[in-house]
Amino acid sequence: MALDWEPLLKTFESHQRFTITTHVRPDADAIGSAVALAGLLQRMGKLTRIIVPGEAPPYLQWLDDGKQLLKIGEQVSHEEALDTNCHVVVDTSAWAQLGDVGPVLRETQAEKIVIDHHVSSDDLGATEYKDTEASAAGVLIAELYEAAGIVPTEEQAAAMFCAIATDTGWFRFSSVEPRTLFIAGRLIEAGAQPSKIYRRLYERSSMARLKLQSRVLDRITLAADGRLAYSWVLRSDIDEVGAQPADTEGFVNQLLSLENIDAAFLMVEQIDGRAKFSLRSQPGTEVSPVAESFGGGGHKQACGVMMDGPAMDAAERVRDALVAHLQK
Repeated sequence: MALDWEPLLKTFESHQRFTITTHVRPDADAIGSAVALAGLLQRMGKLTRIIVPGEAPPYLQWLDDGKQLLKIGEQVSHEEALDTNCHVVVDTSAWAQLGDVGPVLRETQAEKIVIDHHVSSDDLGATEYKDTEASAAGVLIAELYEAAGIVPTEEQAAAMFCAIATDTGWFRFSSVEPRTLFIAGRLIEAGAQPSKIYRRLYERSSMARLKLQSRVLDRITLAADGRLAYSWVLRSDIDEVGAQPADTEGFVNQLLSLENIDAAFLMVEQIDGRAKFSLRSQPGTEVSPVAESFGGGGHKQACGVMMDGPAMDAAERVRDALVAHLQK
């Protein structure tokens, strides 16, 4: 579904000061899209800030070499965040995903825009540019560049390519469509280097991450007659191996790689005792209804939810719900 970007470009022309934000625990699609959008607006002569509810994980900090991401409550206050003409939310349209930036969005008098590709959605009181068929928010930002007639720089192209590649599992998920690969090709023409991006993401594992990965693999448990695989990471695991919560990124996909598995989930206990779940499934099986039943959301085959602890009790509830869902 091709979006008409002309109204948004007119909105951009009518304002001078922009704030861009994205979701808590930002991934490569969130950060890459936000940084690339900021670059587009700056090249249109606009003043931009990226205000986020959480820091970029260490393995993605290279996407923000310009140090544009400002954490709400630390590098920028609530009052300062309100000082903008237009607030653009990228890669989410859910209040629960906005964290401490949410109150800013509720209070602001600025025009609000959402650019998103997720099925799950709340009414943020914004004009939405949403395409749930797009494989990544990075796809939408790349199409916005095309509509604006602006060729991305090498850094901007790399940010968008990274956003798209990671959200599609390096182009192996069922969300990949012809335009995904067409846009990826255009970004390579603009200077994105897939081999360099891949090395930065996946070939610089710390010893702590590998030790944490070993614990996740050792705990793999099957349910639903072998159709569901799950594992977990406790806060004590992270502390004991000297890792960081972001080091768990991508682990859930390894669970889904098991033969005859239809769905998988990974639970990561947070520092405050809550449990963060990443749910994944094979084509033909949807897990988003389960995530939504617990207040989460995302894509049909890749979604998440945050639940109150105790963490292992929450893991049992999610397991039981997925088993019931798979056996329908």
